[in-house]
Amino acid sequence: MPRELIALHAQDLSSFSKTLRQALSQHLSGSTTPQAPSHLSLMNMLARAAGHRNLQALKAAALSSPSTPSLQAPAQAAPARGPRHPGLSEAADRALRQFDAQGRLARWPAKRQVQRHVLWGLWLHFDSRRIYTEPEVNEVINKQHCFGDHCTLRRELVEMRLLERWDGGRQYRKLAARPDAELLPLLRELRERAAPGR
Repeated sequence: MPRELIALHAQDLSSFSKTLRQALSQHLSGSTTPQAPSHLSLMNMLARAAGHRNLQALKAAALSSPSTPSLQAPAQAAPARGPRHPGLSEAADRALRQFDAQGRLARWPAKRQVQRHVLWGLWLHFDSRRIYTEPEVNEVINKQHCFGDHCTLRRELVEMRLLERWDGGRQYRKLAARPDAELLPLLRELRERAAPGR
């Protein structure tokens, strides 16, 4: 039977390596008898490190664009100044560029204003009607970013008063924050990117 070839594209090798190392570390520390992950588990880890939900999502992406690993041009190819997305302020546009086509945060921006904007994009994925444990918060964040630093993102969400933490950091809740009008088009675009079946 011929082997199925699946292209794997990582936009940032450093982020890919960190995410893969973290997944392998979690796998090994979560077992009483540490052993290498199975073939399928390792393939899922590789797919997640490249920014896909799992191996199936990677296969689906490869089928939708068989000739190229990504239809999007690299971020460096875009113009250096001014908004690239109609309807967004320059800061919101810079924030949008930090997210991939599925609405996951691909990198942590250097500028504080842009950091604040991208945190609103993560805030969208929490349910205000429920209480989260710290591992549940980490799980939501890990599904929505690609560079393997949920601790920084969790801390920033709390410091920005988008999440509330209590009980010694064991419980979290999404706060009913109100984004500025400047952020609404950014959040709308991120919701569309994250919509199932897109």
